[in-house]
Amino acid sequence: MTARSLMVQGTTSDAGKTVLVAALCRILARRGIRVAPFKPQNMALNSAVTADGGEIGRAQALQAQAANIAPRIDFNPVLLKPTTDRRAQVIVHGHAIDTLDARDYHTYKTVAMGAVMESWQRLRAEFDWVIVEGAGSPAEINLRERDIANMGFAEAADVPVILVADIDRGGVFAHLVGTLDLLSASEQARVKGFVINRFRGDIGLLQSGLAWLEARSGKPVLGVLPYLHGLMLDAEDAIATHSAAKPEAKLRAVAIAYPRCSNHNDLDPLRLHPEVDFKWIGPGDTLPACDLLVLPGSKAVQADLAWLREQGHEAAIRRHLRYGGKLIGICGGFQMLGRALHDPLGLEGAPGSQPGLGLLDCETELEAEKQLRNVTGRLVLPGSPAVSGYEIHMGVTRGPALQRPAATLAGQPDGAISDDNAILGSYCHGLFDTPEALSALLAWAGLAAPQAVDFTTRREADLERLADAVEGAMKLELIGMA
Repeated sequence: MTARSLMVQGTTSDAGKTVLVAALCRILARRGIRVAPFKPQNMALNSAVTADGGEIGRAQALQAQAANIAPRIDFNPVLLKPTTDRRAQVIVHGHAIDTLDARDYHTYKTVAMGAVMESWQRLRAEFDWVIVEGAGSPAEINLRERDIANMGFAEAADVPVILVADIDRGGVFAHLVGTLDLLSASEQARVKGFVINRFRGDIGLLQSGLAWLEARSGKPVLGVLPYLHGLMLDAEDAIATHSAAKPEAKLRAVAIAYPRCSNHNDLDPLRLHPEVDFKWIGPGDTLPACDLLVLPGSKAVQADLAWLREQGHEAAIRRHLRYGGKLIGICGGFQMLGRALHDPLGLEGAPGSQPGLGLLDCETELEAEKQLRNVTGRLVLPGSPAVSGYEIHMGVTRGPALQRPAATLAGQPDGAISDDNAILGSYCHGLFDTPEALSALLAWAGLAAPQAVDFTTRREADLERLADAVEGAMKLELIGMA
């Protein structure tokens, strides 16, 4: 017996595909049904390490959690990680195979489709349901040839589709009708209905529009999902730049959002902590006064470091440290802190070297083999707090600074803490995730007796809240999930 399936496609990026797939996975899982998420092709700089030692999009790891199963490479067989505006590292079945420009990848899609279908068949043979997530919009005319992410996959695998649109953006009826009209006749027949996401207000005022949409399209509206304020779930790629006011905030934290910032969800615990006034700064922003500055991960460390300098942030970082501020570098951010970055193989551009910020006595050399592993251990801070996360990096860092490590992970020293205790660097993504590590790092940054917050428990509670909302708002019987 093979699995039943459903594909969630969106009228735009960030329409709500990821969270709807997560919700449907949780709804089925808590009924005791074996369900798996699946995204044929993902383009994102947020990624996670799987139980089988590969790399997939962070959103699929979240969806796996919703399904109560460990992440695996088959959940996202093709992952694209942009290195420039025109090139991306191509990861197939969890491992990088090349860095291609858009034209070369377009040609490669026929090979990538083979990997997609291999994973698809394995999941269909093992699970009762597979919930598939599309990418962007299925109506991108220039991308329809050799499509493996949306209707190209749905047609090849014969999967029914629902379309989700975000009413909070405005123009929801135009999005839905326009998307449907741009599909072929067979693709239109594959669409089983619509979902409207992020609705707030009086639903009675929406009813005439829903009736018009159903009459115009001949498709049912499967549900109108409410706007869920304060939902804490990992973003697929977009950086959450807005934070609620925090009257209890006692510590100011800032992170630099460079162009190829990766795994920015590492900082969600800081952004959402009630005692931390957190802010991302981007192009043209001036680094404000703060207690803690964070340099997050990067998919193009040398290019992002050059951008950081162009923005004037190097002088601002040194000023921040002179005035007693603390600095944390994670993965690529940690590499920037050293004396130099070496790329002899030209993995991030032309072969060569670039000076680092020179704040830690170490140097990093990029190597062809990417380091991928889940890790647990302890921080070298008072109380030796437990820390867990994962490593995804191509650089190997060496130098005297590592003799004073920031953590012990999997029995090995990791990162560095400066002699003056002002700078901490680590390769661990998820550095702030455990309550003990978060509290210890906030105390190190100057927050006295920080409030203990468990974001793993919070994420689980929000998955339940999301599933409750979707189950209450959708006509699941119309897609065979009643």
